[in-house]
Amino acid sequence: MPRLSGAQMIADFLVKAGVRHVAGIPGHGIWTVLDAFLDYPDLNVVQVLHEQSAAHLADGYYRASGNPIAAFASIGPGAANTTVGVATAYVDSQAMMLLTGSPHTYMRGHGVLQELDRSQWAHFPRVMEGITKQTWQPSRVEQLPFVMQRAWSAMTTGRPGPVHLDLPMDVQADDADVTVHGPDEFIGSGRSRPDAHDVQKAAKLLAGAKRPVIVAGGGVILADASHELVALAEHLGIPVVTTWMGKGAIPEDHDLNAWSVGDTASTSGNTLAANADVVLSVGCRFVDWSASSYRAGVSFTIPPSALIQIDIEPREIGKNYPVAVGLVADAKAALADLHAAVGDVTPARKWRDGTYFGEIVRLKAEWDAICAGRRDSGQVPMTQARATKELRSALDRRAIVVTGAGIVQAIIRQEFPVYEPRTHLTSGGFSTMGFTVPAAIGAKLAQPDRQVAAVCGDGDFLQTMQEIGVAAMMDLPVLFVVFNNSGFGSIKGGQLANFGRTAAVDFLRKGEPYSPHFANIAHEFGIPGERVTEPDQVAPAIRRALASGGPALVEVIVARNFPEAGTNKTGWWDVPVPFNHAAQREAYLAGKAEEQV
Repeated sequence: MPRLSGAQMIADFLVKAGVRHVAGIPGHGIWTVLDAFLDYPDLNVVQVLHEQSAAHLADGYYRASGNPIAAFASIGPGAANTTVGVATAYVDSQAMMLLTGSPHTYMRGHGVLQELDRSQWAHFPRVMEGITKQTWQPSRVEQLPFVMQRAWSAMTTGRPGPVHLDLPMDVQADDADVTVHGPDEFIGSGRSRPDAHDVQKAAKLLAGAKRPVIVAGGGVILADASHELVALAEHLGIPVVTTWMGKGAIPEDHDLNAWSVGDTASTSGNTLAANADVVLSVGCRFVDWSASSYRAGVSFTIPPSALIQIDIEPREIGKNYPVAVGLVADAKAALADLHAAVGDVTPARKWRDGTYFGEIVRLKAEWDAICAGRRDSGQVPMTQARATKELRSALDRRAIVVTGAGIVQAIIRQEFPVYEPRTHLTSGGFSTMGFTVPAAIGAKLAQPDRQVAAVCGDGDFLQTMQEIGVAAMMDLPVLFVVFNNSGFGSIKGGQLANFGRTAAVDFLRKGEPYSPHFANIAHEFGIPGERVTEPDQVAPAIRRALASGGPALVEVIVARNFPEAGTNKTGWWDVPVPFNHAAQREAYLAGKAEEQV
């Protein structure tokens, strides 16, 4: 057996696991691991400019490719800075490995530099327990090969998610004679399949439905199940509606794509799902955004709609709606088995001639007409919908678009069509500001031959804009698009809708809109930057940025005033309103009374 330091064991394992990038910021707590990485040329160390971004970068890499990488940070504040990024990955079930430094085992409790010790010694893993699948703090170097195996297994099997290794500095430096095994030697292959009897029950229910709807969640994309999803939908002529995380599960120019479901979604998706007699949910958690806070008849009406729910996580079955059939299984395997069982019950249908398909076509046309007002507007400052239309026209069909929180996130969901899985990356369940820029860098590292566009509002961009420097240092051709409305636009819209007034949402200086000149900031980072103010300037500017061959930024000045600054409002979201806003509270209570919770 070779003699390796703890840090070398970690590096050796990562290489055997196929990891090609590690991202983070060095510090004394993780120096030894970083030094070991230098001896492994297959590991590319990506130097970010804030530890939160290291986690987002690793997250974006996984979302774009399905292959996990590692992030690293030092002890104390460096480690703590990763928590927002790790939580974002955890909520959306995205795999990543976080390596953080920890005090020497023999110094624990002494209050060494950057130690958290007042409650318990070397206490940082407790911080991570609620936002990772599992966290480890090995106390001896001999434990590291086993810990790395367990961490990789936890991260990649079942429902994916982030894992955390808190590495004492002496454990990193100590050595032992060990054999480091790669994942192929301890993780089995294959997919978990559903119970055959339950599949037959679901098939009969689905085949007998008059108004079935499929809800495609993020689990479809995680399981690489888009082909199986579309095949089943085409067999019976079932419309497919998508959640935030499910966008891209079906090509959005497919005849059976009925657009999105939930709050800030589509009228077509909500109408079809709310009036379905059978709902087949695949990898969907039915969170409030996707289910319009469970208000009956808005996005879903379960019951009386019968729910068939497929999820790899048992605790998600029946959590928010009662099920007629619950299938605990991998989405790809379950859809394949269900399609086969449906084929035994009924042959493929000629659904294009049916009245239900005619209704789908009509509802989609009505939704398109609703979108057309903002999308085709020539006003200045322009609507975000018009800017999004111009952006889509300038990008390849297979381009990857990355968004974080805000109006941009909703506009991209509603009006930016994507055609493949893993081409729409967004901070879904945690809706994290600051996700967009570093996640897009991770996506470009994962898919170097694809166009990657980081599209965000100015509020989101200001959280992690320093990371455009990472793209500059690496000469990584990421397109950064900033929709600038001088404020936190989505929060402003929500405050106006619920309270009729706003607080702390507009960026003002002496009462006037205030904003940095982001295109000039790009210049200072050494990358091309261009500011546009007219709708017909957007697409040419995007094409010039793409033609530059490296990272580039386009700043788009967009509308600040509502309603033109916002999205096409659909669905329902339960935001409690106090009594002193009487009219809004009355409307709120009426909606709340219809919630199925």
